[in-house]
Amino acid sequence: MHETKGDGVSSLNLRSPYLIFLGDIQEVLDTKTGAGLVQWCPDKVMGQLRFDDCVVDLGVSDLSIIEARARGVKSIVIGVAPTGGKISQRWIQMLVEAAAAGLDVVSGLHCRLEEFPELVAAAKSSGARLVNVRTPVDNLPIGTGEKRSGRRLLTVGTDCAIGKKYSALSITQCMKARGISASFRATGQTGIMIAGEGMPIDTVVADFVAGAAEVLS
Repeated sequence: MHETKGDGVSSLNLRSPYLIFLGDIQEVLDTKTGAGLVQWCPDKVMGQLRFDDCVVDLGVSDLSIIEARARGVKSIVIGVAPTGGKISQRWIQMLVEAAAAGLDVVSGLHCRLEEFPELVAAAKSSGARLVNVRTPVDNLPIGTGEKRSGRRLLTVGTDCAIGKKYSALSITQCMKARGISASFRATGQTGIMIAGEGMPIDTVVADFVAGAAEVLS
């Protein structure tokens, strides 16, 4: 699941293809994780799972857990990031069903999947994994401010879901297309899922954020 390299960057090993779980979400902006995976990793997304009253559609096939399993889906990814980063109690039963069917459950939310005993039991019974993308990194240094080789572009914004990651990924893609050596360094849950590694910066104690940014870049 998670492996921390010597430089402190967390490497994430997710089993694909994915079923994107949208639950009963009503706001398009709340589906930034699912939408990001569909756009940037389309080959890894098999379909979406949502309640009847969910009004958001990512434009991929609607699949039940049974259908997803039959098509070879390996992980169900919680594709929403509602305000507060909590898992709705209504979602739990469906996630339990997925875990019981052997699908890894992947979450980028603030709460940990292990907080739900029934989910833990289902995963243990089937051998499925519970993957928390927002896993804090220990032993980070403070920032040094020392000049380093290479160039870095930091995307910042005044709120969540306004295009920081999207801009960074788009710029990286364009630079690579022009033959420029470039890489995307993820600091959020969706970016980490897309890149396969990174550092969840909102889990870092403020004293070490600058150091974390230096380690990551």
